[in-house]
Amino acid sequence: QVQLVESGGGSVQSGGSLRLSCAYSGRTFRFYVVGWFRQTPGNIREFVAAIDQGGAGTTYADSVKGRFAISRDNAKSTAYLQMNNLAPEDTAIYYCGFHRGSPPPIRTTPDAYDSWGRGTQVTVSS
Repeated sequence: QVQLVESGGGSVQSGGSLRLSCAYSGRTFRFYVVGWFRQTPGNIREFVAAIDQGGAGTTYADSVKGRFAISRDNAKSTAYLQMNNLAPEDTAIYYCGFHRGSPPPIRTTPDAYDSWGRGTQVTVSS
C-alpha cells in the first residue's frame, strides 16, 4: 500500500527554521501535485503551499509567503517544506497531501487532495 510519511517537525524558538519532508513509497510520485496543509485543534485544515508535478509551479498562503519554500525531488519521491523565520502562529500539525490534478491552477483546498500522511508536529515558542 502506498504511503505518505511526513517528518522533520519539532520544537523551535521564534525566528527559527525547520525543514519538513514528505516521502512517498510508490513509484508514481511525479504524477502528483503535492500540497502542505496545517491544522490546529478545533480548526479546519489550512492550506500552506503546493507544487505542481514538474516543480516549476508553486503557490503559497499569504501568511507564509517569503518565509516558507516548497520543493520536490521526483528522483527521491520526496517533497519538502523549508520554513524560515517561524512564529508561534505557525504552531500546528503539518500534513502533506497528493492529488492527480492538472494545474494550472494549483488546488489549495483540502477537498482537492485525496491522499494524506499522518502529519508532523511543529511547535514554535516565543
